[in-house]
Amino acid sequence: MADEEFENVLTTVGPRLRALRRERGTTLAKLAAVTGISLSTLSRLESGQRKPTLELLLPLAREYRVPLDELVGAPATGDPRIHPRPVARNGQTIIPLTRHLGGMHAFKHIVPPGRNTEPELELKVHEGYEWLYVLAGRLRLVLGARDLVLTAGEAAEFDTRTPHAFGNAGPHPVEFLSLFGPQGERMHVRARPGTSVR
Repeated sequence: MADEEFENVLTTVGPRLRALRRERGTTLAKLAAVTGISLSTLSRLESGQRKPTLELLLPLAREYRVPLDELVGAPATGDPRIHPRPVARNGQTIIPLTRHLGGMHAFKHIVPPGRNTEPELELKVHEGYEWLYVLAGRLRLVLGARDLVLTAGEAAEFDTRTPHAFGNAGPHPVEFLSLFGPQGERMHVRARPGTSVR
């Protein structure tokens, strides 16, 4: 990579970090608390007053669940394949299926049996809109006052400002896909009348 191209990549990191933080609806203070990076360092990074280093970018990439090359805007290789890196969170495995910073994000979730079966799941609220599709098993979806069980082939969509939580409602692992986007974006699932999915 030429020096000029290298400098161009570095100067775009700050705006990318700011856009990603705002898209996720978090503050510098919250980000500092979860990454261990000082608030002033994060602020200088986003404004371009501090050059990004691996020590700073790795915790941010981990927190945002994006590959490092996407975080820094590395030039595309032309390879369309995604090489997902599973993340363990709250007893489940989450596999990112997209690698772009903006717009919709796709994930595969695997929740083992015996996880999150307690009556009171921890409900979460955040900006965005989510669409789920169950691949296998029985997914417990608590959505506000509703407590639902979705089985293989069933889908759900909801505004993530509604308190929600996921759990395993069966004796086997539950696997499901989720598509998540910033507030205002919706999934548009269309099928021609009279056709069937095989």
